[in-house]
Amino acid sequence: MDEAAQILLEAKTIAVVGLSSDVSRPAFGVSQYMQRQGYRIIPVHPRETEVLGEKAYVRLSDIPMPIDVVNVFRRPEAVPPVVDEAIAVHAKAVWLQEGISHPAAEAKAREAGLRVVANRCIYKEHARLRSGAR
Repeated sequence: MDEAAQILLEAKTIAVVGLSSDVSRPAFGVSQYMQRQGYRIIPVHPRETEVLGEKAYVRLSDIPMPIDVVNVFRRPEAVPPVVDEAIAVHAKAVWLQEGISHPAAEAKAREAGLRVVANRCIYKEHARLRSGAR
C-alpha cells in the first residue's frame, strides 16, 4: 500500500490550509467531497469564520483538536511555514495538492516523523482508492 492510501485509510480529521468559502476554488470542491466521504474538514484561512459548516481557524495552532492530515492549497513558497506549524501541532501527515511541492519542506516534515504526499490530489487519490484502482 502506498503512502497516500495509508494516510487516507487512517485519517479522520483533515485541516485544509487555504480553504475558503469561494465555491469556484478547487479547495472548496475537494474539501466538500472529502467531507461527504466522512472526513472531518477543518478550514484554515485568515479571512474566514466558517466553511462547509465547520469553524475556520487562522492557523493550525489555533485548532483545539488533533489533526491527522494537513492538506495544503497554497503556493509552494508558502509551504515551509505550514510544515513548521504541522510539526509543532503534531499532525500525522502533510499533503501538498497537485502542482505543489517543496522538496526542502517535505524533507523537514519527513525528518520530524510526518508522512508526506506532494503534487497529488487528495480527491483523486481517494476516488482511486475507493474504486480499487492501483
